[in-house]
Amino acid sequence: MTQDEQKHPAPEAEDAGRDSQDGTESGGASAQAEAAGDGETGSLEEQLAAAERELAQHREAMLRMQAEMDNQRKRLARDQERSRKFALEGIIKDLLEVRDSLERGLQMADESSTAESLREGKELTLKMLSKVLADHGLEEIDPAGEAFDPEQHEAMTMQPSEDQPENTVLEVLQKGYLLHDRLIRPARVIVSRQP
Repeated sequence: MTQDEQKHPAPEAEDAGRDSQDGTESGGASAQAEAAGDGETGSLEEQLAAAERELAQHREAMLRMQAEMDNQRKRLARDQERSRKFALEGIIKDLLEVRDSLERGLQMADESSTAESLREGKELTLKMLSKVLADHGLEEIDPAGEAFDPEQHEAMTMQPSEDQPENTVLEVLQKGYLLHDRLIRPARVIVSRQP
């Protein structure tokens, strides 16, 4: 290469120099674009992860709400069953007075032999009434001779007794009743005590 060529390079050489510089510049721009693309991809991945976390939270909340609704349905069903079982409690209490009256009439008829037909009629009525009440879940509490149970018995008085252990039911003044295992009236009783 002559001195003149070195001072003034040929236009092709200048273009080649420019191309190599442009290539570096183009390569730099493309690296920057890739870096920017990686940043965007990272940002998109973060957004996707955040959206997945939010979706998981919403799923959990939905499952909790479904469980809560199921529990509410079960509570409602239990309450309805309880209401159905005990809806007749008021009428049963009223019918008990009728039953007690019939029972007292039978006791009086035992003392008088002239009223045999009256007695038979009352016995039949009492049996029918007892069956109806039992069919609706009423259970009689007649604890004569049993140990006193304050959960089901009401002590009206105490009497000294040498024959029975202490706290034994000596006499039932009024029978008690359970409706579907729920106490609706305690048995009114006389309880033994030591003399």
